[in-house]
Amino acid sequence: MRPEIGIEESQVSIGVQMEITNFLYREAYLLDHRKYQDWLDLLGDDLVYQMPARITNEGRHDTPNIDHDSRYFEDTKQSLVTRIKRLDTSSAWAEFSGPRQRHFITNILIEPGTKTENYQEFHVKSNFLFKRNRGSYRTSEELFGEREDILRKHNGEWKLVSRLILLDQTVLGSMNLSMFL
Repeated sequence: MRPEIGIEESQVSIGVQMEITNFLYREAYLLDHRKYQDWLDLLGDDLVYQMPARITNEGRHDTPNIDHDSRYFEDTKQSLVTRIKRLDTSSAWAEFSGPRQRHFITNILIEPGTKTENYQEFHVKSNFLFKRNRGSYRTSEELFGEREDILRKHNGEWKLVSRLILLDQTVLGSMNLSMFL
């Protein structure tokens, strides 16, 4: 730990940092361009993808204020496949005319995780800003916060196996949660 700035020095190589950063940027590109089948290929079969609710504890500033008992969603890879299939149906009315969306990913911190003879995992934290605009609306929706991911490299291929999405908002600035963060 470097006490003068209070952060741990990374124990991952520059090469791994670049691979993981490029993975996250590629993922954002695929989501922005609605290439959901390609995005699914980035996900591990054992994926856990969840977003608990944030609450406000008046007068408390030293707690994360996350309610892990209340979730906006808790998906597996299979349930994400189902959500994506639904987007191609007439019941996905909120997605007609394809809202424009952007994922901005920053402040990527990477720490080594589990290592076996078959794979290596890394704990990755990043900040995100998601913006979406619909039709001819003058305003855009936005969600922002932090993601805690576990990325696994197995046989030279990266897979997202866990994502915990921690919104900074207690009140969502979005009409629905049909997006993927």
